Amino acid sequence: MFCSLNSKDDSMATNLAHLASEEVFYLTTIGRVSGRPHKVELWFALNGQTLYILHEGVVGDWIKNVERQPDVLVTIKDTQFTGKARLVKDRKEDELARQLLAGKYQKSADHLVEWVHAPLCFAVDLTI
Repeated sequence: MFCSLNSKDDSMATNLAHLASEEVFYLTTIGRVSGRPHKVELWFALNGQTLYILHEGVVGDWIKNVERQPDVLVTIKDTQFTGKARLVKDRKEDELARQLLAGKYQKSADHLVEWVHAPLCFAVDLTI
């Protein structure tokens, strides 16, 4: 199922809110070298129509891909959305993203305390 979010379609926003509790999503980028789809599984948190991702460690292909081509495909469960990925640069938005991700994943895993302070925070603004 492919979903385009639009303000006239409340069912899409409702569907997105329902999907927020899923553990993971799949981010499909376009390979910067190959031009082929590149899919990765990531943890996420949603705030409205923005999806947040934290990344620590080595800069992966998906990051290099979105730096070159920010148009992405987001798959949560069996629902797909298009969006634009970006590095979060605003301090307040960065803090919000980290709070949302910590609230979702840190409930039972103390070792994630460091992960919440990962150096890179990305957002995917889902297409409206």
